[in-house]
Amino acid sequence: MNTSAQPIKLTSQKQPGISRMVALLFALCSGLAVANIYYAQPLLDSMAQEFNITTSSIGIVVTVTQICYAIGLLLLVPLGDLLNRRKLIIVQMSLSILALVVVGSAGSSSVLFIGMAIVGLLAVVTQTLVASAASLASPSERGYIVGLVTSGIVIGILLARTVAGVLNDWLGWRSVYLFSASLTLLGVVAMSLIMPRQQSTKATLRYGTLLLSVLQLYRDMRILRVRGVLAMLVFTAFSILWTSMVLPLSDSPFNLSHTAIGAFGLAGVAGALAATRAGKLADQGLGQKTTGISLLILLASWLPISYIHHSLGYLIVGVILLDLSVQAVHVTNQSLIYAVRPEAQSRLTAAYMIFYSIGSAVGSIASTQMYALTGWIGVCCLGAGVSAAALVFWIWDLFATRQATHG
Repeated sequence: MNTSAQPIKLTSQKQPGISRMVALLFALCSGLAVANIYYAQPLLDSMAQEFNITTSSIGIVVTVTQICYAIGLLLLVPLGDLLNRRKLIIVQMSLSILALVVVGSAGSSSVLFIGMAIVGLLAVVTQTLVASAASLASPSERGYIVGLVTSGIVIGILLARTVAGVLNDWLGWRSVYLFSASLTLLGVVAMSLIMPRQQSTKATLRYGTLLLSVLQLYRDMRILRVRGVLAMLVFTAFSILWTSMVLPLSDSPFNLSHTAIGAFGLAGVAGALAATRAGKLADQGLGQKTTGISLLILLASWLPISYIHHSLGYLIVGVILLDLSVQAVHVTNQSLIYAVRPEAQSRLTAAYMIFYSIGSAVGSIASTQMYALTGWIGVCCLGAGVSAAALVFWIWDLFATRQATHG
């Protein structure tokens, strides 16, 4: 019997839609949660110095956090299709507060690593928030709501480095995590007061079967496989830029501080905000056109990015274009896959975001190695190559789909 073909039957109150205030709260909490796994990047030097850890070993902090985030995608996010999402979100955010306090008050490197692992694991509440927002939204506005919430995620990723750099310079690295814990506490209170209440969920599947059904979604949903590959490629390109950009900017002739480099995230935020309309276009049946145009912009963005040594203005333009296009594809992807299996949004989120994690990891590793071998031009060629591959893959899928439909 095909388990994935048997949707989890939920006894939940049907929602007429979601207000803009609730959607904005979801976006804020999503951005805050995902930022927790990116704060450490500009803080590694400070952590290494305090705990007497070698520079080559302190990178484990980031690795552990990312690995546990991937584990959380597989093990925790699907629970949104099994349990009451409102309670699940509030519990995970509350536990995140404790984990952040542990990191901020760590007295040894062992406690630091354990705390960061738990922070990474619980940061996947971000994806539960996205799935919950999609389920609360009416079908006609689902793409717009998903776009609004995922914009909060991208903004959280981009601003995490800026916030961490500034607080580290003023108050030390521990203040970053204690500050985040305080904001998360406010988020829990706001969620408890504002998030719509849902009836208790009764599911026909056990937890083990639920996890197995995530794998079966890959088999049964071609659109998930296609959109997953596109997500992997665009986030590889995204990671290629944002991981390696610190290298030329911190070197001569720029010699910028981490705080100054993090400020480039503000340009990325402008692009992410501009892409919120992608969800509306997907709601109107223009998902394919939005994807194609966005991938063309992604490919074109690498030209101004490559002129970094001519003027930082070119880099700013390229960052805006790249983040706009990546966010537009990402929002469109989620809108399209959620529409197919609305009862499985948490599992779809988990299945889809695995591709995001793979792309981010590959981009980070590949970009630093490419920079060491060929410099910034090599990095830009790598990013353009990955972007071109995404465009070619989309064109191939478009023709394959049309051929299957007409013949």
